[in-house]
Amino acid sequence: MKKFLNKHSVFVLLFPYALLFVLFIILPTVAAIALSFTDFNTIQFPDFVGAKNYISLFTNDSVFMQKVLPNTVVYAVFTGIGGYILSFLLAWMLAQLTRPVRTFLTIIIYAPSMTGGVMLATIWTVIFNGDKSGYLNALLLKLGFIEQPVAWAQSDKYLLPIMIIVTLWSSMGIGFLAMLSGITNGNTELYEAGYIDGIKNRFQEIIYITIPLAKPQMLFGAIMAIVGTFQAGGVGTTLSGANPTPNYSGQLIGTHIEDFGFLRYEMGYSAAISVVMLIFVYAMSEGAKKLFSSDD
Repeated sequence: MKKFLNKHSVFVLLFPYALLFVLFIILPTVAAIALSFTDFNTIQFPDFVGAKNYISLFTNDSVFMQKVLPNTVVYAVFTGIGGYILSFLLAWMLAQLTRPVRTFLTIIIYAPSMTGGVMLATIWTVIFNGDKSGYLNALLLKLGFIEQPVAWAQSDKYLLPIMIIVTLWSSMGIGFLAMLSGITNGNTELYEAGYIDGIKNRFQEIIYITIPLAKPQMLFGAIMAIVGTFQAGGVGTTLSGANPTPNYSGQLIGTHIEDFGFLRYEMGYSAAISVVMLIFVYAMSEGAKKLFSSDD
């Protein structure tokens, strides 16, 4: 037995992880792909319909094409790309500070990502409450900017911008910490060598030294930002208190999946949307890998 364990110790150690990976990642993914080709209402046995769900998604689902996709693109640009750039800039600025100050500010910036759901329900819903008791309405009424309370989170004009603000507030998570670690643990001698070789300002320092040094951490941060963007959906429904959101103004791919899967019980169609989202995430992750790939 001891000889067997010594010879196969790597496989023994990897077995628990491999088992969990298969049970909670591989099997659900395969099941979702299989269900996407069926008509399944969670009660009757799935009925195979071929590519009907995918054809219907791109040809008959006007909400998906006219509301969900445009909303997701806008949301992804501001919270995905914008949040990623903001994470890098904050990480770079914190790296310029002394360790005690940097640690204190990092905890403050990172904390919302750990309590996002709780803070969303207890603070942001109160801030954007549609009556006079809402903090934003109370402030604007007091200052005379509005005459009547505004239903911010129930308005199709304001819901998506509010979702972007709330998401950016809580987006400094693991990716932000990874980039901060990559920047602060870089070889400081390279910066001195860079200025000797002709670097003249901080911008050139970031482009030619900081970003190449932190490429692995920036790749990780990019993938986390992509996954986080496409996983989002609960923000709009929590703020507005409805799914679908008012006039589908805050409807994202994740919300659309929840709408068809858990409210209408059209699991086959919901699975098809999930597979499309998986393809989007995979394609964008591969693009991020190529962008931050290194020849070293």
